[in-house]
Amino acid sequence: LEKEYGVSCRVIDMYSIKPIDVELVYRAAIDTGAIVTIEEHSIIGGLGSAVCEVTAENHPVPVNRMGVTDIFGESARETEIDVLLSKYGLSSDHIVESVLKTRKKIKK
Repeated sequence: LEKEYGVSCRVIDMYSIKPIDVELVYRAAIDTGAIVTIEEHSIIGGLGSAVCEVTAENHPVPVNRMGVTDIFGESARETEIDVLLSKYGLSSDHIVESVLKTRKKIKK
């Protein structure tokens, strides 16, 4: 993203949402001004929701939650993963689009 769009990003591996690392999310909100969450399952009650709670209570910033909407998901063979990621809007192109869109919402 930085090379092609001049946008620097931070990637955080949130291996657990319970308990959520409030300090980590808070620091990311302050340092970056916006957050995009990506999860390969339902966004309802997931990481994005937890991040929204933390930012709303501590440092409100634009948050874009990427994940599967309220539908039954599918599984695929390893060779077909890219097809599913694209179908559910989680491909690398979708992620770049989401980051750029969310970045435009940052209040200067």
